[in-house]
Amino acid sequence: MPRHLLVRHEARHPHLAAHVKAGLGAAVTIAAAGWLAGVTHLPLLLAPFGASAVLLFAQAASPLAQPVNVIGGYLLAGLVTLLAHMALPADWWVVGLTVGAAITMMSLARLTHPPAGAMPVVVAGSTTMPALELLAIAVAGAAVMTTYAALHHRLPPRFDYPKRPAPVVS
Repeated sequence: MPRHLLVRHEARHPHLAAHVKAGLGAAVTIAAAGWLAGVTHLPLLLAPFGASAVLLFAQAASPLAQPVNVIGGYLLAGLVTLLAHMALPADWWVVGLTVGAAITMMSLARLTHPPAGAMPVVVAGSTTMPALELLAIAVAGAAVMTTYAALHHRLPPRFDYPKRPAPVVS
């Protein structure tokens, strides 16, 4: 195997506490979502939210983890999914087409959040919940997760989340 395939591209973080804190943040948000799913008997997109938690807590500096991308990505992918669900038949090729369209729209809008790309798959797999309701749950869940992440990253070791844009020099 070529050595360049084994090179890690993530920066090394010097503090063990930062790694533990990332895991705890994900554990809290996913456990809360799971508890809420049980209480309300509504699927709360645990698989995509689990992937979002990786970005929000372990890769918070990534552009893909910023609140506008998380919330906007779920909203945009959800809207594309909703439109496809209303206009096209429930078939396997529609799911593929909708995932591709959702990724295209997120990319064009610069609101890319990879876990949101799963929205068409989640909607296709849900026989009990209307697509509009799943969209509302996804956007609300994304908003709650990013809010919790912003508070969580204020705990030591502190991390600047959400990222602040660089000052504009004129």
